[in-house]
Amino acid sequence: MATQASRERDIAIVGVAESDEMGTVPNKSSLQHHAEAAYNALEDAGLSKNDVNGLFTAGFSTLATAEYLGIQPGFTDSTYVGGSSFVIHVAHAAAAIRAGYCDVALITHGQAGRSTRARVPGDANLPGAQYESPYGIIGAPINYSLACTRYMHEYGEERTRQGMAEIAVATRKWANLNPKAVMHDTPMSFDDYHNSRWVSWPFHLVDCCLVTDSGAAILVTTAERAAGCRKQPVWVLGAAEGHDHNIISMMPSLTSSIARETGPKALERAGLTHDDLDLTMIYDSFTYTVMVTLESMGFCGPGEAADFVANQRTAPGGEFSLNTSGGGLSYTHPGMYGSFLLVEAVRQLRGECGDRQVQHRGDPAQNPKTAIVNGTGGSLSSTGTVVLATD
Repeated sequence: MATQASRERDIAIVGVAESDEMGTVPNKSSLQHHAEAAYNALEDAGLSKNDVNGLFTAGFSTLATAEYLGIQPGFTDSTYVGGSSFVIHVAHAAAAIRAGYCDVALITHGQAGRSTRARVPGDANLPGAQYESPYGIIGAPINYSLACTRYMHEYGEERTRQGMAEIAVATRKWANLNPKAVMHDTPMSFDDYHNSRWVSWPFHLVDCCLVTDSGAAILVTTAERAAGCRKQPVWVLGAAEGHDHNIISMMPSLTSSIARETGPKALERAGLTHDDLDLTMIYDSFTYTVMVTLESMGFCGPGEAADFVANQRTAPGGEFSLNTSGGGLSYTHPGMYGSFLLVEAVRQLRGECGDRQVQHRGDPAQNPKTAIVNGTGGSLSSTGTVVLATD
């Protein structure tokens, strides 16, 4: 996405929403979560499904999704690189719109991630199963804990643990302000964090994201179409994407993610710097994901994340607004989370978040004006970064 085009405010997000129910919803399929989120996002934008001519989703067939929604898209994209896919889809939608393939793009995700949990037989021919499973590397908590263990070795176990605790507790405080969050009514202290059960060392249970049933949707369109929509447009100023490995044993550095490239590129394309940002939304599959992403994106140096988040700096009332919905750790996480990052960023920029509403530069009369969203996918494999702003 060219820098100049990104700054012209020609592409906008005009609708965002979740599915009607989130958490444990055993009576609804993944497609129902897709459909509810899509319907609600269209309502949010003041559009109908007949306006949609571009469809984007990941981990699910666009054929099945379009058929279920009753949409016949002129452009379709099912790019799937894990939970970052939906953030990446924003840039793909912008490119398709600028190329004239569509003018109203629907990005949708739905997953009965909790209600349909089951052991799925692995394919022994796939690289992950073939080269990692024999050594016990068999799932996300183990993959990510492997990376975190290396980080602890390099930067100190106690220091890293404190940073992880700060993130978990601060994120839960945001969830306690979000009525839609699964953990809305469940406070967490530092003692609660340290006393929670182990999952895969060095991760406690609350270092790990939730597993829920839920869906989310985002509508992207032109400036001309945005002018007639129901809500204030949120402009897409810059974006970047990338991935540097598939299986965790092939990760170039266990203490640095590809966000080291996508973060700076997205900011450069938006014509902004870190100091210009009011809100940061980072995929929090695990507390470690947040730490390594903050460093990789350049908010702080290698090994400095624990100090960066110290003293509840990222909690409500802190000076660095991070994951204000409660994140994947305490709000929702059906299996892939990137779409929910976008939903919260847009709502914050439009001033729709009630008790958890962030202020622009501490001014209670102004909503935040800029946000950066970074999704992570796979085993710390891929990232997509988008920079958003209001007028």
